Amino acid sequence: MNKDKSSSTRNQILHMLKMKGSMTVGDMAQELGITEMAVRRHLNTLERDNLIQARLLRQAMGRPTNVYSLSEEADNMFPKNYQDLTLEFLNDIAELQGAQMVEALFKLRQQRQENLYRDIVPSDSNFEKKLEALVKIQNEKGYMAELKKDEKTGKYIFVETNCPISTVAKEYTYACNCEKTLFENVLNAEVEQEQCMATGGDNCVYIINEKDGKGAKETR
Repeated sequence: MNKDKSSSTRNQILHMLKMKGSMTVGDMAQELGITEMAVRRHLNTLERDNLIQARLLRQAMGRPTNVYSLSEEADNMFPKNYQDLTLEFLNDIAELQGAQMVEALFKLRQQRQENLYRDIVPSDSNFEKKLEALVKIQNEKGYMAELKKDEKTGKYIFVETNCPISTVAKEYTYACNCEKTLFENVLNAEVEQEQCMATGGDNCVYIINEKDGKGAKETR
């Protein structure tokens, strides 16, 4: 129960800093109706978790005091509406210049990603190392990816359980097609999309086989 109460108080502090901006320990103690010592205890935990930051405020009279505000990491915890805004822009572009222009934008994005991924995915490594590097990149981007191997066929199963651009992808499946092409080009592989969250799948699932013949081919 105490742990739940502490977590609740820390959430209150984060919400308060979001609503009111930078605050001193005294300001927070007064707002929450708890002691300054209790506030400092919660602030220590929030600082450890990189959710708040402190700066020293020099005053005309008296000793300098610390003023606390949200870190960028904490600010990202609050709801954002970027996908809806992006979708509105894409819809406007489609209306003004046609669907071909939207498709061209996705292809440009794919090319930028290819250039980035080629710098990270080691071209001289074995195929599994390339796949592991791809999993790492996708996880850093929030896709919650994992890699499995079908020992019977030698093919790899690449699963993404989260889609950070799901709102856009449901409206414009170009995004999904571009991701498939991205994987094919960066890995030099045959890629088949078995499931897609944008079209109702539980996950995005790709079946990946090395092109150069080292992976087992489908039996007929």
